[in-house]
Amino acid sequence: ELTSSSGSTDGMRLIEKTAMNAPKGIKGTFQFSIKASGSVRQVTYLNTELDYRDRRNITVALHPKTIAEFIKKYGTSPESFFINKNIAVTGEAKQTKIWFFSNGKRTDKYYFQTHIRVKSVKQIKVLS
Repeated sequence: ELTSSSGSTDGMRLIEKTAMNAPKGIKGTFQFSIKASGSVRQVTYLNTELDYRDRRNITVALHPKTIAEFIKKYGTSPESFFINKNIAVTGEAKQTKIWFFSNGKRTDKYYFQTHIRVKSVKQIKVLS
């Protein structure tokens, strides 16, 4: 139902479904165009929006082990490799609570992101 072989998965629909299904996730194969990426504490985040805080953003989180696997296979870092590419990701989309920090301490403010965790290069492939 959320898997589409042509075009992109409707991101907002996926985000709404993960919110309604929280704390459980939604399993499937999802298609996105990656517009931005970043790394925090050895995890690489691929984002469907230029601003990762955008409500419409879906984040694909690559586990450190996956990054090493990826570099070995493609000879480059996933951070630059996936920019402006359409990808298919198989896994579980889940609503994730992101806390705001101030002066290194967690505040009581947070927002939600939709994350898909990738633990193997087999879970992600470039479509175009």
